[in-house]
Amino acid sequence: MRIAPPKFVQWLFPDIVWRIEDEDGIYITFDDGPTPGVTEWILATLKKYDAKATFFVLGKNVELYPDLYEKILSEGHSVGNHTYSHQKGWGMPVERYVEDVDFASDRVHSNLFRPPYARITSSQLRVVAQRYKIVLWSVLTFDYKATLRRETCLRNATKGLRGGDIILFHDSAKSFKNMSYALPRLLNHAKQLGLKCRAIEL
Repeated sequence: MRIAPPKFVQWLFPDIVWRIEDEDGIYITFDDGPTPGVTEWILATLKKYDAKATFFVLGKNVELYPDLYEKILSEGHSVGNHTYSHQKGWGMPVERYVEDVDFASDRVHSNLFRPPYARITSSQLRVVAQRYKIVLWSVLTFDYKATLRRETCLRNATKGLRGGDIILFHDSAKSFKNMSYALPRLLNHAKQLGLKCRAIEL
């Protein structure tokens, strides 16, 4: 599903990256990992299609599964900070939110950041944007919805796909049913369109 940010949101938050200027490349991203069993499957699938992606990882999961984190990097993918403990920024003091982001940065060495649920206040954003490139998305697959049919997840990922799109999947057990169906088909669709799957480097 294409999520076009309202113009006033883009004006208020010019530091947020929703798309990337790239005519022949797309940017597949995975939130919430690394996750044993799921991350390995994603990496094997990406390798099969010679595709690169970006993993917005949780600091606590990197702490639990450092070998998986290193495997992501060793296979040429990029990583981003997704907070330490998957915090929703709304209703949370700025200092506490930033502390959680910084705690993750001790384990996740990247200048990229994605706020969980895209729930970040303007005050939090101003502080975080001083140190990170904040990356959201232009295509939301809704792979995490248990009631969503996997065919719908695929349609969300592929409908109107074009160069510069940032596609959001999840590296989690909850999303695996839909994501594992949609990802290889998306990769094949992108190949047919002549689109390269690239890692985000800003």
